[in-house]
Amino acid sequence: MKQVFNKLVRDKIPEIIKSNGGSAKCEILDEKRYLEELHKKLFEEAKEFIEEDAIEELADLMEVIYAIARLRKINLTEVEKVRIEKAEKKGAFEKRIFLIETEKGE
Repeated sequence: MKQVFNKLVRDKIPEIIKSNGGSAKCEILDEKRYLEELHKKLFEEAKEFIEEDAIEELADLMEVIYAIARLRKINLTEVEKVRIEKAEKKGAFEKRIFLIETEKGE
């Protein structure tokens, strides 16, 4: 039975399919298309995490973020530094604040 996926998958998926007696038609993406597919995967994994609220889905989401960082040559230590700076300047999301509206003072 043929199944069409047309999506980015983890590196070992073709091997796993073959070891289970199947075959997989794949292509290696260029950088531009790879980044596009990573962006799609980011939304896919975020949606799955929201729906399932499982640690495995959060791990998948983080794997996509790490892949984007590697591709864009972004140092994750630098990302963490920026995250901390923003948290110090604007706060984090710990207090559960939900902004309803604002009004500009005159």
